[in-house]
Amino acid sequence: MNKEVLFAQSLEQIRKLAKQQGNCVSEEQVREKFARLELSDDKLQMVYDYLLQHKVGIGEPMDPDDFLTDEERDYLQDYLDEIARMPMCSESERKAYTISAMAGEAQARNRLVELYLKDVAEIAKLYAGQGVYLEDLIGEGNVALAMGVTMLGSLERPEEAQGMLGKMIMDAMEEYIKENADNQKKDQRVADKVNEVFEKAKELSEDLRRKVTVKELAAETRLTRKAIEDAVRMSGFGIEYIDSAAKDILPETEC
Repeated sequence: MNKEVLFAQSLEQIRKLAKQQGNCVSEEQVREKFARLELSDDKLQMVYDYLLQHKVGIGEPMDPDDFLTDEERDYLQDYLDEIARMPMCSESERKAYTISAMAGEAQARNRLVELYLKDVAEIAKLYAGQGVYLEDLIGEGNVALAMGVTMLGSLERPEEAQGMLGKMIMDAMEEYIKENADNQKKDQRVADKVNEVFEKAKELSEDLRRKVTVKELAAETRLTRKAIEDAVRMSGFGIEYIDSAAKDILPETEC
């Protein structure tokens, strides 16, 4: 196994361990996970810095409130104030609702959702600062919670409910963050493609002292005709140096 793969696996393992420990690991645990790589102190520090950037505390948990914007703090406070107006219950009552929800009672499931709304907010704070809005994280968590209470019948004991629901909520938030990151990468690739065609078209247009056609641009550059046409469409036909009215731009259905 090469070092790059081993490093990636070790990093994933330490993040999973941190997740199990309330987003916190010790320096000793980090060194243990990366022992086979024999990392220098400088490279270990890079691992610590990476973990800190992903809200993983080293030695002690980080305060998730530190990563909230003022707008998110205001939203969170309003959200928690609204939850506080809902009737709370004791642990024994929560257990009774859980047992009823496991038996399929709709009213108990609805009540259980209310009782876990604060947990969703607390979990969402752990994922703050990762390129998505806290409000969206809470929304994703609430959807997972509503789905989770309908699946409690698969459990053997009511004490397992909190762990199961918590995992579903966290998984939903992590998946949302991943999807958002993937979409941002796609958007960046689109922007890069449009910018490249724009610059090439501008250069050729200035040489010819007029707008250029797709055919001309493809002939004078290493860009393919399809790449140029895609960029023109993705820009909303807004690349001013390309003659968007020229007949050599194919309809989208012909791509």
